[in-house]
Amino acid sequence: MNISVKRAEYLIQQLNVLVVDDNAFTRKIVRSLLGTIGVKKIQEASDGIDALEMIRKSPPDVVILDWEMPLLNGPELVRIVRSPGVFPTPDIPIIMLTSHVERWRIKESVRLGVNEFLCKPVSAKSLLERFISILLKPRANVKLGEYYGPVPRAPRPKASPVGETDTLAI
Repeated sequence: MNISVKRAEYLIQQLNVLVVDDNAFTRKIVRSLLGTIGVKKIQEASDGIDALEMIRKSPPDVVILDWEMPLLNGPELVRIVRSPGVFPTPDIPIIMLTSHVERWRIKESVRLGVNEFLCKPVSAKSLLERFISILLKPRANVKLGEYYGPVPRAPRPKASPVGETDTLAI
């Protein structure tokens, strides 16, 4: 086992994670998966309003957030949290976890400043990968015009015929 894997395991065990989803069964599954990867401190909120209050009172280290919820949905919560100068802890890493996986929602999540995006059903492996990305390859938060969130990732190279070197920005 290499040092970075051991370090990630240690860091994951120290995390306080807030799971925000209106579906109790989904929260139970995510809680179980988080336990499987070593997270020991897990809080739950059933809607965005409760989540905001919990984040204000006792900020978690990471928020796992559903897209579609009553009262205050995931994107609205991200907009509020990612408001430096207005919200007290705008830099909390956020993982959007949703069954709504249309391309426009993924792009909107990135535009809003989420750190990672996951599709339901989720696996312990994919959660672990996102936590490792957040913990071992953190991206500083920046203000770029109206955007506040993690530094955007470099565009991925587009698959192209031999000899072409075009890239596609996602």
